[in-house]
Amino acid sequence: YQHWPPVRAVSELMGLLNNMGNFKGHALPGCFFLIAGLWWTVKYSLWYTTRRNKSAGAGRITTRAMQHRLEIMEGAVILSFSLIGILGEQFAAGGPKFHLYDSSTQHWDRLMNWQHTTMYLFFALAGATSLTVHSTDGAPLALDRLLLGLAFFNEGFLFLYHLHGRDMLDVHIHMLLLYAIFGGAIICFLEVFHRGNILLELLRAALCVLQGSWFWQIAFVLYPPSEVKWDLSDHNNMMFITMCYSWHLAFALLTVAVAHTTVL
Repeated sequence: YQHWPPVRAVSELMGLLNNMGNFKGHALPGCFFLIAGLWWTVKYSLWYTTRRNKSAGAGRITTRAMQHRLEIMEGAVILSFSLIGILGEQFAAGGPKFHLYDSSTQHWDRLMNWQHTTMYLFFALAGATSLTVHSTDGAPLALDRLLLGLAFFNEGFLFLYHLHGRDMLDVHIHMLLLYAIFGGAIICFLEVFHRGNILLELLRAALCVLQGSWFWQIAFVLYPPSEVKWDLSDHNNMMFITMCYSWHLAFALLTVAVAHTTVL
């Protein structure tokens, strides 16, 4: 059973999610955020084009039905990957297996895993809320944006108190990540009151792309695949990384602009 390919693939994915303290552990969430940002760019650009070029009859009904199905699928994907992340943090090698406190040592048990579990929990709530909102009529439509904003906020909140005792460059490169995370949260909260605003939707997508590309940058800085290591206490490296963040922001904005223009 354990050697069945799908089970083995899920086990390997859970192992990567459980160990964010290496190159792959940062590159994998980076891929998730990059894909999410590009997906949102294409989706919202297509919907914006549909609103601009309204057609009559069955065409509009088909478009609305397709949009409704895509929202449900998106919520299901977010919920699924979040649950995989929770299980990976708890049950992969070295996980706490939902034991929060070790009474034998009288210490908290693997709080790093519990912090990651909490982060995935809020994204799972956002995915479940999106499923509920778009598959029933019993919840306000804006609730999906509110929970997504809370998920981003919680991610940044946990990261903010995740860096005690680390090297200077390690702390700085993670603090820069918070701008993208909290920026995404603010945009989601604005979308609660201004749903369908294409500028807000594309800005959220750009910040998601920025978050994804910056996770990759963190992986290359803290866990370089080559033998050349970064000096984590060099102020010049901090200056370069700050400038590099601006380049990543420009890359994210350019990527979203090109994708949006291509779809139009």
